[in-house]
Amino acid sequence: MENGRIYIYSGDGHGKSPAALGKALQKACEGGNVVIICFLKKRGISESEFVRRLEPEIKIFRFEKSDADFIQLSEEDKKEEIANIKNGLNFAKKVMNTGECSLLILDEVLELVDNEIISVDELEKLLLCKPEEMDIIMTGVALNKEVYRLADEVTKVETVHTFIG
Repeated sequence: MENGRIYIYSGDGHGKSPAALGKALQKACEGGNVVIICFLKKRGISESEFVRRLEPEIKIFRFEKSDADFIQLSEEDKKEEIANIKNGLNFAKKVMNTGECSLLILDEVLELVDNEIISVDELEKLLLCKPEEMDIIMTGVALNKEVYRLADEVTKVETVHTFIG
C-alpha cells in the first residue's frame, strides 16, 4: 500500500478549497472515502444538497455554530466557537485513529494557527495521528515556516491579476 502524504494549499488567491474538493472527487472515483472538515467557514458547502449526494464516499462536517466572521464575534461567542472548533479537531483525530477515510481534508485549518486558536505544536500532534496510508490536505491563506515543514508538498495559490470591468 502506498504511503499517504500531507499537502498544503495556501496563498491569497481563490481556489484552494475547490482544488481540495477536486482531489476529493478524484479519490472517490478511485474507490476511496473522503472526510472534509471545514473550519472558520460559513455554512455554504457543508449545507449543500449537491454535496450531500456525494455521500457516502465524500462526507463534509462543520462543527461551528455561528455564521459570523470569527474575528467579529464577542469574546464569549469566540470561546464557544473555539470549543466547537476543538470538537472538530478531536473528530479529525478520531477519523485518523479509525482510518475511516483515505483522504482527510482540513479546510481552513491554517487559519486556526493564524488566529492563534491552535498552536503549530497542536497541529503537528494532530498530524502525527495520521495513518501511514492516509492523505491529508490542509488549506488556508496564511502559511508560516513552522507549518510549512509539516507538509510533504505545498501549493501556493495566488491572484496574479484581477480584471475589473
